[in-house]
Amino acid sequence: MRGFSQPVRIGIIGCGTISGVYCKNIRQFPFLELVGCADAVPERAQARAAEFGIPRVYSSAELLDDPDIELVVNLTIPEFHAEINLSALERGKSVYSEKPLATKREDGRRLLEAAREHGVLLGCAPDTFLGAGLQTCRKLLDDGWIGEPVAAHASLQSHGPEHWHPDPFFFYQPGGGPLFDMGPYYLTTLISLLGPVQRVAGFTRQAFAERQVTSPQASYRTVPVNTPTHVAGLLEFAGGVPATFITSFDVWGSAQPPLEIHGTLGSLRLPDPNTFGGPIWLLRAGEREWNQIPLVYNHAVNDRGLGVADLALALRQGRRQRANGEMAYHVLDIMQSFDESFQQRSYLEIASTCERPASLALNRRDIEQVFDI
Repeated sequence: MRGFSQPVRIGIIGCGTISGVYCKNIRQFPFLELVGCADAVPERAQARAAEFGIPRVYSSAELLDDPDIELVVNLTIPEFHAEINLSALERGKSVYSEKPLATKREDGRRLLEAAREHGVLLGCAPDTFLGAGLQTCRKLLDDGWIGEPVAAHASLQSHGPEHWHPDPFFFYQPGGGPLFDMGPYYLTTLISLLGPVQRVAGFTRQAFAERQVTSPQASYRTVPVNTPTHVAGLLEFAGGVPATFITSFDVWGSAQPPLEIHGTLGSLRLPDPNTFGGPIWLLRAGEREWNQIPLVYNHAVNDRGLGVADLALALRQGRRQRANGEMAYHVLDIMQSFDESFQQRSYLEIASTCERPASLALNRRDIEQVFDI
């Protein structure tokens, strides 16, 4: 493949639930080589290695110290993101982290500084905005199908993951909750479409002191709640577009769509930003019926790992990756500002910013051509 004398050698730290789809998808890219994995529970790493033919099982320290590993994919729980990401960066390795980048703003800044200091790349999930659904929405916006955007709405309302997740404890601790767990999907999508945010107002609430765990796979029946479980806010984008924003684990059901963007010439109903596909619905000015829009990009299934592939190509091509650390830090800054705004009872200006990531090439089957535009 053009620009590749050898594949980018990858090690995964964290072999929990989400690691399976990463292992599966990373193996589909010929310029990626998954050489090892590690987990705090060695049996989990051994199981993933056996399932996907991964050559070596490491301890986390061994993986970080292996000079042959160029890119670390960090799939641990949020409280360990900053520590592991920083350790990898300081060893001269590029990093792709699951979201959030860190749980505290100051840790996020340290990660950006470390990546710059050591001349490596820092990437972060989510990469769902690179999927067929949201890239098609990006094209509709860029081509003016709804005119100039004037407003947006984002909504994630559920009753939490404790009824299905095998180990839901971390969802209700600092760095979890609906905002830090699911908010990055919605905020990253909006930033990829509308650009950075300049001001927020937030309202937060914790409805229950503990949650009842009904997942048949979990080994415990209650979880103490130490983070907000309902967050509502207002966003003002740098271009002037206002947006309403809700993430909640306290709602039994909602008919609100996950994302909408309204413009001077129409309205766009976007797919769930935790997915790569559709559906997409468009209502043009003067029309009465919503029309479903076909997807015109590739990657409409669960293609987690696109961000890893893009980062690897960026390493070889000397360019900025799309799911990058600056955007992830901007998302972290926004999320932390929601609670600070609520505590201070005021709007807060967002000090950070980022570039709107480049869109993908249209209808290209060769993955390098898709990313290299």
